[in-house]
Amino acid sequence: MSDQPDIVVLREGTEGLSMGSYAETLRERLPDHEVALARTPAEERELVPRARVVTGITVEEAQIADADRLELFACTFAGTDHVPVEALTDRGVAVTNAGGIHAPGIAEQSIANMLVFARRLHEGWRRKSNAEWRHFQSYEFADSTVTVIGLGSIGQHVVERLEGFDVETIGVRYTPSKGGPTDEVVGFEEDAIHDALARSDYVVVACPLNDLTRGLIGEAELATLPPHAVVVNAARGGIVDTDALVSALRSSKIRGAALDVTEPEPLPADHPLWDLENCLITPHTGGHTPKHWDRLADIVADNVIALDAEGDAADLRNLVAAPGDE
Repeated sequence: MSDQPDIVVLREGTEGLSMGSYAETLRERLPDHEVALARTPAEERELVPRARVVTGITVEEAQIADADRLELFACTFAGTDHVPVEALTDRGVAVTNAGGIHAPGIAEQSIANMLVFARRLHEGWRRKSNAEWRHFQSYEFADSTVTVIGLGSIGQHVVERLEGFDVETIGVRYTPSKGGPTDEVVGFEEDAIHDALARSDYVVVACPLNDLTRGLIGEAELATLPPHAVVVNAARGGIVDTDALVSALRSSKIRGAALDVTEPEPLPADHPLWDLENCLITPHTGGHTPKHWDRLADIVADNVIALDAEGDAADLRNLVAAPGDE
């Protein structure tokens, strides 16, 4: 191993995926660069100060204090609130994230959850577990109205995959004047959201969690939804008021919910959501596919090649902050 590796992969993994696999995928993309995997805290302390690029969940400020060669920190998460972004940019280091790499898988799971409720497959599975051959009524997804809250990467992938299902789509975004891929676009104003919810058969939550969206789907919004509506949360648990959702599901104010994220998370074993037959739960696995490292390595490799060409850091893919940003 060189005393000055080009890229250092930090040891802490994500979503149960091996960082060794990530390092190997980077080596395939960048055969002319040395990619080192720091397997222990001691190796991180040794390698990070010598690296040109560091990639992982986060990096400690103490580790970058003497990292004079460091040009890029590539976060393996979409969110970077836990990353010392200011300390990095102050030292001339660009910061990128993994935004978008989970979107295809999350979108497919969101579509699957809507189809499960449309065809009532969960009722079929329940009857199978009881060895019960008894017919039940299912429905058609076509002619439904699907509201997608958030038209970022995940929302756009959801809408793209809805093409061909013969459904009407409503998109909710911060600046509706920008338009979007949906049949209709509205803003986050309370009246606009309630108007969209009142016309929705399915609602896919695909927006970031922030001060505006925390608790966005609460008691009032759930009451506005038609009784046959289904809520699919593919974003963050805190966007949907959990207590209000439990109440709405228990009293059949809505038909059901499919949750890949919850508040709290992990969901405690004694939480009432587990016992509700009209609530589907997956443990935040919507974006977890074998293509995870391939998509992230593509972004990082493109950025390393751009740095090799002495490109402007402002042009890097998935840029969160460039040196000098305030």
